[in-house]
Amino acid sequence: MGDTFIRHIALLGFEKRFVPSQHYVYMFLVKWQDLSEKVVYRKFTEIYEFHKMLKEMFPIEAGEIHTENRVIPHLPAPRWYDGQRAAESRQGTLTEYFNSLMGLPMKISRCPHLLNFFKVRPDDLKLPNDSQVKKPETYLTAKDGKNNVAGWWFCQMKTKRGWVPASYLEPLDSPDEAEDPDPNYAGEPYVTIKAYAAVEEDEVSLSEGEAIEVIHKLLDGWWVVRKGDITGYFPSMYLQKAGEEITQAQRQIRSRGAPPRRSTIRNAQSIHQRSRKRLSQDTYRRNSVRFLQQRRRPARPGPQSPDSKDNPSTPRAKPQPAVPPRPSSDLILHRCTESTKRKLTSAV
Repeated sequence: MGDTFIRHIALLGFEKRFVPSQHYVYMFLVKWQDLSEKVVYRKFTEIYEFHKMLKEMFPIEAGEIHTENRVIPHLPAPRWYDGQRAAESRQGTLTEYFNSLMGLPMKISRCPHLLNFFKVRPDDLKLPNDSQVKKPETYLTAKDGKNNVAGWWFCQMKTKRGWVPASYLEPLDSPDEAEDPDPNYAGEPYVTIKAYAAVEEDEVSLSEGEAIEVIHKLLDGWWVVRKGDITGYFPSMYLQKAGEEITQAQRQIRSRGAPPRRSTIRNAQSIHQRSRKRLSQDTYRRNSVRFLQQRRRPARPGPQSPDSKDNPSTPRAKPQPAVPPRPSSDLILHRCTESTKRKLTSAV
């Protein structure tokens, strides 16, 4: 059996707690070498004390001797008052900090100081219960498919917490779902980071490293993608935005299977079936083909004057209204009033 070490540290979000007094803790999902995953909670002041001790243990890598030798990432000191806005804005900093830390040489990334800091403590197991006066408020980090196991949501039920397939969950407050309301047939460029063989008829099989376009993102972790003229559902956890680093994303989903399809959950009373009109695969394909045909079709040239053909940059002259013919004197005298006639006669 090999040495104990941490494979990955992921920030899930933060909690606002009220016992013994109001404070904030960050939720971390720690993945160990034995494939176990543990959720731990740490205050930012604890994280900063850990950071200071790490710098003392590795003064060269901390840049204490020569600044140019520093590889340990920076971490801002705690403020005298940390409110919810500060706790929220600090999430990106902590994510970058621990990602950088895990990429350092093993003498740092696998040192006992780091391992002991993320070991499960008794307080990590004391989850809120129904008898507590004011329960903690949980704020999960908003992430997209590249940093999260899309289609799996981190949930809490009384004293239990864990990952649940999104297709098995339904909203209680309203049937409206916060997913892309309509497909975007222009598509977003993505790359497949893991191969998948279609199981359902409306899915698409793709190999690793294929360039595709995502035209509809759905909450259950299955997105509608287009490869040439072919459209179909594909696990979003196996996709990465084009042009971004894929190595870390591949490590996260290496041993994970695709989440279950929402359409395979056989529940006639499901709110998923009533919430909004679901598009069929034929509709996706037909609309996608129509969009591609319109994009490939050249624009019809409008009518041009001879001058505009020679010089396209010449602005087109604004058309002027036609001038009616001037009436004769007899016609004016015939149609005018008696008062006008008298005035004209006296003027003559």
